[in-house]
Amino acid sequence: MAWISGNGDAKDIFVPSNPLYFGQYEREGIVTRTLKMDPIRIAYQSYTDQDEAGTYWDHLQKHLDDIVDEGTVVDIIGITPGDAYAHSLEEWRTGREMICNAIQAEKDGYDGFAVGHFQEPGLYEARASVDIPVHGLGEASMLYACQLGQKVGIVTINPRYIPWFHHQIGKYGLRERVTGVHAMEFQPGAILAAFDTDGGEEEVAKLFEMQAKPLVDRGVDVLIPGGGIPMLLFSRLFNHNVEGAPVMNGIPVLVKMTEMAVKLRRLTGLNVSRTSDFALPPQEIIDQFISNPRDL
Repeated sequence: MAWISGNGDAKDIFVPSNPLYFGQYEREGIVTRTLKMDPIRIAYQSYTDQDEAGTYWDHLQKHLDDIVDEGTVVDIIGITPGDAYAHSLEEWRTGREMICNAIQAEKDGYDGFAVGHFQEPGLYEARASVDIPVHGLGEASMLYACQLGQKVGIVTINPRYIPWFHHQIGKYGLRERVTGVHAMEFQPGAILAAFDTDGGEEEVAKLFEMQAKPLVDRGVDVLIPGGGIPMLLFSRLFNHNVEGAPVMNGIPVLVKMTEMAVKLRRLTGLNVSRTSDFALPPQEIIDQFISNPRDL
């Protein structure tokens, strides 16, 4: 047990060992010991390739650096080749690589893993493969949006993602809350050009609004851009909304949720359940996954 005191009050608290420690300062004759925490390292999985993505990684890294707590470091991890075509086969190819990257991130000492791709294929499998918190952009965005309004709508970048998103909505038990999915018409790689085009975000925002207005007319009161790329693009627009319905940037939500999961685990031991979907496999099963399939 350890004592923390302040303003004449004192109480016993349970203090796990590492990576928590105490700092001490004195103010007006009162010595206060504060619980401190080691810095947090988060691996952020982009589904783009750095060399193919233009300035996107630069914009993303700056945004990540701006939103994290002091002492938290977020490193972007890419996928080569990136997810550049809207198709389920592309999702599963990149999803498998994401799972391998999550396993490697844990080996490299990262404290948390953030999947910065709204479709987040392999999210549950990654969560069941490592002993660090794993959170995904789609799941985190939808769950948080439910605290901002009663009916949530998603506008994705390509119509072929609509059925995938409906599968996600059902998987997360949110069919009564996430009530509509509309789409613009971009290939994932094409929308990256907006970052290097004058007024690119306003042009994409107009296309987004065209698809969002019918959702708002049907009672949707929170809007989610269905992808990390449009979210980052719209982060330049302050108080972005469509007819009063806020347009939510899920990237800060994802990063803060990952930070919070790391902190809660350090403070209380709270971790993902291992009784069912997220039970950890034996190490040899993880090794087999990493080494297979072999080249054909």
